[in-house]
This record gives sequence, C-alpha cells and structure tokens, in this order.
Amino acid sequence: MLLVGTSGWQYRDWRGTFYPSGVPTRRWLEHYAERFRTVEVNNTFYRLPPAETFAAWRATLPEDFVMALKLSRYLTHYKQLREPEEPVERFLRHAAPLGPRVGPLLLQLPPTLAADRSRLADTLDRFPASVRVAVEFRHPSWFDDETLSLLAARNVALVLADRRSRPLGLVERTADWGYLRFHEGRAKPWPCYG
Repeated sequence: MLLVGTSGWQYRDWRGTFYPSGVPTRRWLEHYAERFRTVEVNNTFYRLPPAETFAAWRATLPEDFVMALKLSRYLTHYKQLREPEEPVERFLRHAAPLGPRVGPLLLQLPPTLAADRSRLADTLDRFPASVRVAVEFRHPSWFDDETLSLLAARNVALVLADRRSRPLGLVERTADWGYLRFHEGRAKPWPCYG
C-alpha cells in the first residue's frame, strides 16, 4: 500500500488554494484528511505537543489515516542520540493517545552528526518492535554497508530523500516498508517549512 501526504498541513499560504477561504484553521486537519490518508507532522520536531493534542488529532481523523511523526530535535540535534531512553519514552508517551493513527516515526539526523553506529543502535533499540522507525541521514559517513545492516536487522527504513530532484545518499531498501521524502524537487519557489 502506498500512502501519499505532505509535510505538514498548517500553511497559511494554502488558504484559497488548498483550503477554501471559508474553512477555519481549526478545521484544516479535517479538510486535509478528506483528501489524503497521511501527513508528516513536523511540529513534534520543534516542540512536543501534550498528549491532549494527539488525542484531539485522533478524534478528528478517519480510521484509515496515519500520521508520520518527526522525532524531537532534542534527541537528534541537541543530544545527538546520546542517552536516548528518556526522550524516546517521553515521545512515545505523548503520542500514545493517537493510537492506531501513529504511523512511522521519522528520525532525521543533523548534517553535522557523523556516523556513530553504537549511538544509533542504542537509540533504535529503545523503540518497541511494533513501532516503525525511519532514519534520514544527512552526513555522508552514514552511507555504508554497516549502517544498512544495522537498519535492516531492526526493520528500520532508510529514508530516501532528495534535494533539487537529486537523491541524497544511498537508494537502498532496509525494511519491508519504505519512507520517501521529496524536499524540494523543482518547485519554484522552494518550500519553506515553518
């Protein structure tokens, strides 16, 4: 099954194009979910919403809708995968009210984080086997057979991402599912997240 969605749904410049001008912002997610079956939630990267927010999202969404959740930058950028137990546990606890609407969790590593496979393994091992995790590497040192084996052993998807219509890193399958991100493509102007 292929699910297609966008990276976020709360973009003011979508009003009048994707969102009819009469749809209030509080109903944007509902409107979005009538047209797509998934969305990547980016605000979880910047600030972890309270559990009540995840519960409210669940109440808004159809049963077959899933949310891909971007893991917190606290874990990826500040701690750089060190001491992952508490940040992973907190993230899972907050997201739990989303229930079956939880899709893959996106672990996007900073471009300054060189390969440290022991830290990555320790982080990935904090997630229950039932949770799908996808990893987007941005430092070239990660793209080797050792990293691919580490991901494959845990059924973790290597994110296939692009910049200006060119793939970043390796195009390899490491799981029985996949995660593809089109960051820019040939869009003019290029997207601005946030």
